[in-house]
Amino acid sequence: MKLVVVGVTGLVGQVILKVLEERDSPVDRLIPVASPTSIGQKITFRGEKIPVIGHADAINENPGIAIFSAGGNVSREWGPRYAEAGIRVVDNSSAWRMDSDIPLVVPEINASILTDQNFLIANPNCSVIQLVMVLAPLHERYQIQRVVISTYQSVTGTGAKAVRQLENERKGITGDMAYPHPIDLNLFPHGGIFQPNGYTTEEMKLVHETRKILDDPSILISPTIVRVPVLGGHSEAVNIEFENDFNLPGLTTILANTSGIVIQDDVENNIYPMPVWAEGKDEVFVGRIRRDDSREKTVNLFIVSDNLRKGAATNAIQIAEYLLGHFS
Repeated sequence: MKLVVVGVTGLVGQVILKVLEERDSPVDRLIPVASPTSIGQKITFRGEKIPVIGHADAINENPGIAIFSAGGNVSREWGPRYAEAGIRVVDNSSAWRMDSDIPLVVPEINASILTDQNFLIANPNCSVIQLVMVLAPLHERYQIQRVVISTYQSVTGTGAKAVRQLENERKGITGDMAYPHPIDLNLFPHGGIFQPNGYTTEEMKLVHETRKILDDPSILISPTIVRVPVLGGHSEAVNIEFENDFNLPGLTTILANTSGIVIQDDVENNIYPMPVWAEGKDEVFVGRIRRDDSREKTVNLFIVSDNLRKGAATNAIQIAEYLLGHFS
């Protein structure tokens, strides 16, 4: 199987290579693609040095699948060209997520919607993936009515420039700013671009993408995004109101039996999800599971996951592996 990785030199692209190796994914030949300035540069995959090439050359190699992690503009320009050439595209950007004709997929939840006619598949927003991993099994059992979510998002979600800003600030170095404020020893409720309704584009992704994946536009969702000086993953404090009542042991058992979820909920021993534990792992960690004493049929949860892995690279690779297994 020939696999193209577009944006291979970026943060997510590098994690894709690492996860492919760790999972021993069935890739016979890797075709690395990046911006024109990176063409000719060599990347290492399974001990082999492979030169980066351009899009046209990659398409001519007749690969089966291409994973895109190079931003929306590249995806909009080149995604359809790959698809028209019969190459299945798994896109990490936001370019196609809300297109009604393009599936938005978290494999543990809705891989079954994929057909052999899908040549453009969208990978959800990183914060959405870990959220719906928890919401989906609970919605099936208890019927979610409303979700209030506050995220605490790593600088890695913004990209390499934000990581450099944090590192520079910790070293006392003046450098390029990815954010409008210092991030070290600070946090701010700002992710994306502010919209007329007062919410940001990143917050509205949590609304629209969650509803699309769960296939339920009636769910009420109120999000706030907070950027924090963390490298290892995204955290979310989530308040979920159900139509049907629940008991905590039953709810916890549902989550514990869901593939890809790990329960960390032993407060007597100070065990709960934290980014420092989630970094480098593919699971979604859930803890601080407790009833909301102020409202009936409502639970509070804390959810943490590595945003570069399950939130991007791993989810995309899982989609690619599903496509290979079902439509190759």
